[in-house]
Amino acid sequence: MTVIPCPRCDSLNRLPTDRRSGRGRCGRCRSLLFTGTPIVLDEARFDRHAGSSDLPLLVDFWAPWCGPCQAMEPAFAALAGELEPRLRLGKVDVDAQPGLAARYGIRAVPTLMLFHGGRELARHAGGLAVNALREWVVQQLPNR
Repeated sequence: MTVIPCPRCDSLNRLPTDRRSGRGRCGRCRSLLFTGTPIVLDEARFDRHAGSSDLPLLVDFWAPWCGPCQAMEPAFAALAGELEPRLRLGKVDVDAQPGLAARYGIRAVPTLMLFHGGRELARHAGGLAVNALREWVVQQLPNR
């Protein structure tokens, strides 16, 4: 079984590993478990999706005033549609969530971090084009 938090209500859902096709629905709110879009994370949602999920979580630490963050946004959004249900993508606004930024020592934006099982697997500071972003993520994923 694979544990997957709902992107809407954050309830934990168990899906048979062989049925993780991207068409599952939340047992609580009936929303799709995979929407093909990054989710917005605050501290509580971050802990739920990074620590309680069997899916890897790629997080974009960004700021609304950051030009490179804005330039990378379309690539990050496109990657969500491409890589789900293999992993979940989330966004953390460092201005709105300074506690998360401090917890992970975010000094520059954008900073990408890949988590699995509550642990940081990889980090990259700076923006990436869609092909470079895809390549970096795939290289970092456990059980490629």
